[in-house]
Amino acid sequence: MAKKNKYEQLYQEGRNVCGLPFPEFVQFFEGNFKKNVSVLDLGCGQGRDALFIARMGHEVLGVDLSPTGIAQMLADARKENLKISGVVADIVTFEPERDFDVVVMDRVLHMFADDEERTAVLVTACVHTKPGGFILIADTPKQKSFLKAFFAGVAQDWQLFRQWKNFLIVQKNH
Repeated sequence: MAKKNKYEQLYQEGRNVCGLPFPEFVQFFEGNFKKNVSVLDLGCGQGRDALFIARMGHEVLGVDLSPTGIAQMLADARKENLKISGVVADIVTFEPERDFDVVVMDRVLHMFADDEERTAVLVTACVHTKPGGFILIADTPKQKSFLKAFFAGVAQDWQLFRQWKNFLIVQKNH
């Protein structure tokens, strides 16, 4: 069943609908990686995170339900000759063909109908994160208890790297 994407119309009306990247994500990348990590941006929209990450010398695969968002991200990436690819897909059912050093989920989990869909996205993120890699999550405070419970259930494979207000960063054990 196709899902309605409320952002599709917003993206058609203008660029940079979601604003600038969160400083917490920028600081994480600046402080932890020099260049050449692979990043999966689930729910990338117009590329708010994908673009800044690629500008730092990393390779990004952005996945979003919005064809307009993906097209805008790829157009911006081409202008700057950035290493970004994009896929129009529902991230609940999307299966990457490879693993990544970092998986980013920027304010997407709260948009799903239920915890079953959120769990499906998190399982995909966990399975496709390389050992020693990271998952970065920004979301609403309402998701905090769900996220804590999810990662407690897979605690043997993951450790808390950093958490504050609406952000969670976990690292996959080696």
